[in-house]
Amino acid sequence: MSYKKLGLISLAVLIIMGLTSFFSDLLLPDDITLLPASIYHFKIKSLSGQEIDFSKYKGHKLLIVNTASKCGKTPQYAGLEKLHEQYGDRVTVLGFPANNFLWQEPGSNADIAEFCEQNYGVKFQMFEKISVRGSDTHPLYKWLKAKSGHKPDWNFAKYFVSADGTTVTFFNSSVQPLDQQIVSMIEN
Repeated sequence: MSYKKLGLISLAVLIIMGLTSFFSDLLLPDDITLLPASIYHFKIKSLSGQEIDFSKYKGHKLLIVNTASKCGKTPQYAGLEKLHEQYGDRVTVLGFPANNFLWQEPGSNADIAEFCEQNYGVKFQMFEKISVRGSDTHPLYKWLKAKSGHKPDWNFAKYFVSADGTTVTFFNSSVQPLDQQIVSMIEN
């Protein structure tokens, strides 16, 4: 093979490699992770430190909420608890404390558990404090964003996950837990 042909082949390879790298940077950001097909692949610790395997929620509709104890929307805990009491046989409420919005969840997991019990009698499942936005976003919230097309707009944003664990509907933080939109999804 002549040096000229070898040079053209090398040039073509470099161009292809450069274009591949360029387009992969556009399409696949560095922090991308492979996300599971359903929510049932996650394992996350509760406020008490016990690992919860989401496979236990197979066949259940889920309402996932990022919570905070020092927010103007904190009274939504009462609505979430009422939803849990009224519809607990048809939807599972899961709370995820997060300190991403104006540092409105500064406490430890123990502080959060005590606050929820004393102030709102929370009986629905609460998880350890995680990040729901930013560079340290928890993989669950990356999955919820990918499935719904929305990241949390503030504390008490809600994600309704279908019983098959694959379809996610987003409700912004101003939508109350017992809003007809949510209740109708539970009842259907």
